[in-house]
Amino acid sequence: MKNISAMIFAAGLGTRLYPLTADKPKALVEYQGMPLLEHVLRKIINTGIRHIVVNVHHFPDLIIQYLKEHPHDAEIMVSDERDYLRDTGGGLKFAESLLADSENILLHNVDILSDLDLGQLITYHENHEALATLAVRQRKTSRYFLFDEEMSLCGWRNSKTGEEIISQQSSTYQELAFSGIHVVRRELINMIPSAEKQSITPIYVELSKTQLLKGFMHNEGHWKDMGKFEDFNS
Repeated sequence: MKNISAMIFAAGLGTRLYPLTADKPKALVEYQGMPLLEHVLRKIINTGIRHIVVNVHHFPDLIIQYLKEHPHDAEIMVSDERDYLRDTGGGLKFAESLLADSENILLHNVDILSDLDLGQLITYHENHEALATLAVRQRKTSRYFLFDEEMSLCGWRNSKTGEEIISQQSSTYQELAFSGIHVVRRELINMIPSAEKQSITPIYVELSKTQLLKGFMHNEGHWKDMGKFEDFNS
């Protein structure tokens, strides 16, 4: 792996996890005896990444305290968004100065647990020289990224509302669900217009009109979104 850092998106309000998030952030809700944040930190560090940024908003001081009391074999920096929540696109832009020395950045939602080989994802990203590489799989959802036969991003579709954005014409479109894990080249941050609240999804779709964004398929193995209360009882 080339020079790479990681960013964990841990700033969410965790409203779907209530009452588990009544007195703590989503990142510190425990699953199988360990906070979600710890699960993701260990997975990233085990991949060999030693510079990690964690963004915070909801109960930010609890996460900061946890990181101080639980040292890891990595430099962990906090991007403090306690003033207001910026979502994934704005959050990445806001953390720009903390990622200045990185060639590539692994982005990982704090509520995603999987056995996806992050090293394989990063190598795939580097080998294809993509601006961004999104981990995706075939699963039922309402919002899909669309890929052509070469696994290049070419659009987005909401199956419930019928809304569709085609950024690149293709003879076929593969509907694939985003897994909440992605890798970007650092220069992508320069293409995000501001650190205002914004999702990275429309940014990816817009950029795919002129840039190469790839999908990394991982249909095999375990993947779980821990974003809802019932996920902790299944």
